[in-house]
Amino acid sequence: MLKSKNHLSLHHFLVKNQKRGPESPLFVYRNLMDIMQKIRELAESHLTDASHFVVDSSIGKHKPYKVSVFVDGDKGVTIDDCSNLSRALSEDLDKLDLIKENYTLEVGTPGLDQPLRLKRQYFKNTGRGLRVLRKDKSSVQGQLIEVTEAGIVLDAENKVKGKKKIEISRIEIPFSEIEKAIVMVSFK
Repeated sequence: MLKSKNHLSLHHFLVKNQKRGPESPLFVYRNLMDIMQKIRELAESHLTDASHFVVDSSIGKHKPYKVSVFVDGDKGVTIDDCSNLSRALSEDLDKLDLIKENYTLEVGTPGLDQPLRLKRQYFKNTGRGLRVLRKDKSSVQGQLIEVTEAGIVLDAENKVKGKKKIEISRIEIPFSEIEKAIVMVSFK
């Protein structure tokens, strides 16, 4: 799930109040997780191109709720693809009455500043620059050379101490060690 201070978190619900039963924070959270999963399934059912995929979905915590669905494609996604999905998904949400309150629906692609979430996104970005933050909090930047079942291969940039020179070394990083990876935009 894309993280934002405006989106639901388990901690937010558990700390906010101590109600029990259907009004308990954990019940509400599970219900919202079920709704988000259903929204994701509905969105996936309306994708008209096999190269398109749902990256994430979220529901904002303030009324009117903001329902966001993020899609991507192996060869990109157009504005028309997003608007067609938005119309179809909106019809389904209204028919099924999944969200009882007023809401706004936003369908789009993840922004350039958003981390890669799915292995499929790594494949799509092979050959591009990538900044990887590892779970041990170290970071590495370089060109994404290969994606395997277990991880990625980068031609990493290393600064030589005392010189302005940058050396390139090929490194493998298992997916299990990646905290987040962001595609580096180059305007060269």
